[in-house]
Parts: sequence; C-alpha cells; structure tokens
Amino acid sequence: MSHIKGETFEVDIHRLDDKGAGQAVVWRKNEEGNERKLKLTIPYTLPGEKVRVTVEQPHKRRWKSKADTVLEGHSKRVDARCPHFESCGGCVWQHWSYEGQLEEKTNYVKTVLHNQGFDSEVVKDTIGMEEPWYYRNKMEFTFAVDGSLGLHEQGNYQRIIPLETCFIMKQEMKEAVLEVAQWVKENQLSGYHKEKREGLLRHVMVRQSFHTEEILLAIFATEGPDKVSGIDDLTERIEKKFPQVKSLLWLENRNWADRTQAEETHVLSGRDFIYDELMGYRYRLWFDTFFQTNPAQAEKLVELALQMAEPKPTEKMIDLFCGVGTFSLPFANRVKELAGIEIVETSIESAKRNAEDNGITNTHFLAKDARHGIDEVLGHFGKPDLLLVDPPRSGAGGKVMRRIGRSKPIRIVYVSCNPASFAVDIKELEAFGYTLQTVQPVDLFPHTYHVELVALLQRETI
Repeated sequence: MSHIKGETFEVDIHRLDDKGAGQAVVWRKNEEGNERKLKLTIPYTLPGEKVRVTVEQPHKRRWKSKADTVLEGHSKRVDARCPHFESCGGCVWQHWSYEGQLEEKTNYVKTVLHNQGFDSEVVKDTIGMEEPWYYRNKMEFTFAVDGSLGLHEQGNYQRIIPLETCFIMKQEMKEAVLEVAQWVKENQLSGYHKEKREGLLRHVMVRQSFHTEEILLAIFATEGPDKVSGIDDLTERIEKKFPQVKSLLWLENRNWADRTQAEETHVLSGRDFIYDELMGYRYRLWFDTFFQTNPAQAEKLVELALQMAEPKPTEKMIDLFCGVGTFSLPFANRVKELAGIEIVETSIESAKRNAEDNGITNTHFLAKDARHGIDEVLGHFGKPDLLLVDPPRSGAGGKVMRRIGRSKPIRIVYVSCNPASFAVDIKELEAFGYTLQTVQPVDLFPHTYHVELVALLQRETI
C-alpha cells in the first residue's frame, strides 16, 4: 500500500508551521508491517480543520500539497478577496477572518516565549488594523521572460503571476506599476532570464509616502536607458498621468544575484528620493532605504516604545540597529543624549541627515557592528540609562545580548519582527538581572503569518 502512487488521506490539521501552513500527521504500515509517520504540510488550511489530501509519493516521510477538499472548515474561514490568492506568494491567510489571524498571532508569541521558560501572561492581545487592506507603502514586482510583470508564484520563483490587482498596496501605486507594464508590452521589451542571464528588464519597485503622497518608481534593468527605445515616452506618460511620482528611476543591475540593487542610477524624472513622515518627523527615502512598510502600524510601534521606555530628559540612551533613525528621532527629543549604532553606512548617513532635517542636535550616529559599536559608545558616552534594540529577523545574537546585559541599562525596549529570535535573545538577559515586564504584539502585515512586537525589560536594582 505504501508505494501506491496517489494515495489519499483524510487528516486533521493540528497546528501551523512557521510559514503559516497547516500541519498534519498520518501513521501507516509499511510492507514489513511497521508503523511509519508521514508529516504533511498543507498550505491554506487552518488549525482544527479536517481535509482530504492526495500524496503522490506516499513512501516519502514528508509531503507538501494543497488540500483536495476541506471536509470540516474552521469557524473563522472566509472567502479570499484577491483573485491571485493561492497562486501569488504575497498573502497566505486571506482565507482566515482578520479576528482569527490576530488570535493566532497572539498565541504564537505566547508559545515561543513559553518555550523559552517565560510567563506567557505578560503577552497582550495583538494590536490589529482598523482597515487591514491597502496598508503597504512599498512593493516589488518581477518581469517574466516575456516582459509581463507580476509577483512570484507561491513556492516557485521560476513563475510570475501577471499583476491584475493587489489589495495590500494603495491603488495609485498599482496604477503607476501597471502603466510601466503597459509601456513594456507596447515596446515589446524582454524580461530577464535568470538561467540564461539574458534579457533587459528585472524588477519594478514602487514606494509611496502615505503622508506626503510622493511616489518613487524604479525600474531595474541590465542596460542603461540610453540603449532602450521609448524611454522618453515612458517619462512623459508617468509625468502626465501621475504627478505624485516625484522620483522616476532607471537602475542598472547586471549582477547575477536576483536582488533589487543597482550599479548605476539614472534619474528619468524628479529627484532620486522621496520625502516621507513618521510621528511628525520627516525622512528622505531612496530606493534602497530600509523603512517600515506599514506606516500606520509603524507609528504604533514607536508610540508603544515611547510609552514603555518612559524616556526622561536627564537620561542617556543607545539605539542599537538604529537604521535611518525611525526610533532615534522621536526618542532624541525626549532624552539628554542619544547614540545610534548601525552597520549599514548609507543608513547612518541618512540618520545624520534626517536628524539635521528635523533640527535634532543631541544625537551621535556610528556606523559599526552592534557589539563593537556598543564598546565604542560606552567609552565616549558612559553607561546608558535606556537602550532600544531593533535587530533584523535573525535577532541580535547571544554575544550582542550579553554585551547589552553588561552595559547595565536600567530599561531595555526590544522591538522585534521575529518573536522566535526575540525569545532566544532575551533569555540571555536573565543572568544580568533583567525581567520581562510586558510584550505587545502588533500586526504590521495583515493576511500573512508575520507579527512584530515591542517588549520592555527592567533591571532589578539591588
């Protein structure tokens, strides 16, 4: 039986994996009569559902496949809004009511903290969005070899789903991107073939400030604009139809790596950046500037960090992994001195410029890795009263966390985009007398499995 091709099972979804897909287990006997476990990953299913699934190679120990039929659905299962759902790699939870998504995100944060020995009662309910659609201020699209433009198919980077609509970015952004797609089609321009490493067009990036409404539109290609016919027509069309596009860029990228990077930047119209605002502070955003992609919830993160930290005008503060100063500027206005540390030099240059643009003079920004940056700052600056850490998805790591512990700030605010690495990181602080006071999850990416959080840790003073 175990080698019959296309065996069908009825299974219960017992949990979700860390990519938001359903998990099920089947026990069955092999030819020797021994029980064998088959682990199934079934995307677009929800915990507690019963589904029918076909396993094309049942002798495998693991299998990933969509369900043939949902036999018993979750009480909070809903119809997906987007026609691209289940093919596009963007949203994976549109089949779940927003209320259900938020509950799952809260439970996930509680679980990862419990697994590290923390009291999950400190975790509050996830803060969601009033309008969980049209929330992204930045999107990237890829050209297929035939020049059509869209998003990668779920789990298949070879296939591009042509863009018709998208419910997580603003309408103006979508229309500007579709204008580029139409221009490409009319001019019969080719997309880039990754295997053959030939073809012209690679990506389109669009970002828009929800405050200033300025749009940056960037086209990534393997050749300069001087070698492409119809460029003037594109520029005129964008300028005429989308006056809010303040930055129209053509970016040369001949690199083998499939990333939105550039060896040379050509400004077709406007300037090479746009202005955005967060918490009343003005920021300049270039095509490669890291900035929160959900501005409404990003402001919520900053507000929560300020509430938890309670910064005082007599205090010194370190902002670790400070980026372009998203947290640095609002905090700097409330403390005596702030030192920002970030390894990416262009981000530090932006942070300095952003501080200057906003008339903030009590900041010191340092382009260094976190561990050595802390040592240098402590030498000049002395012990911080307050430390904010906002690391990448991989977390800060044990060495950095122990260095933070030894620097003995009274309060630590940790902003995380990955609760699992957060839980591992803060475990390191227990040995230095820190207790976890509160954890507030925030939903920055509705209809996906991602959840961010802001947490406060306090040092016990003896």
